[in-house]
Amino acid sequence: MPIYAYRCEACGFAKDVLQKMSDEPLTVCPSCSTASFKKQVTAAGFQLKGSGWYVTDFRGGAGATVPPAGAAEAAAPAGTVVTAPATPAAPASSPAPAAASAGGTAAAS
Repeated sequence: MPIYAYRCEACGFAKDVLQKMSDEPLTVCPSCSTASFKKQVTAAGFQLKGSGWYVTDFRGGAGATVPPAGAAEAAAPAGTVVTAPATPAAPASSPAPAAASAGGTAAAS
């Protein structure tokens, strides 16, 4: 249940109240009994701190994080050209196809 801050506009009395979201707001001040008790707008009671609060953190499975855009450029010293990481070459596990002769048939050995 959230905690709401209330303040009386007549006497200045302030109080934090634990209420359900579906409860009606309080209107009567417990100090002076006037109907000027108003709910205050307050900041959130929590903060998301530290690294890892990016939308990309949950892509690719557990523990996989993707640095924010521009991170490589920001980490490089001034005057350095930053290039994309090299991709590994495809393995040469299959032999190259036989060369065809001018007649359209493969050369026999």
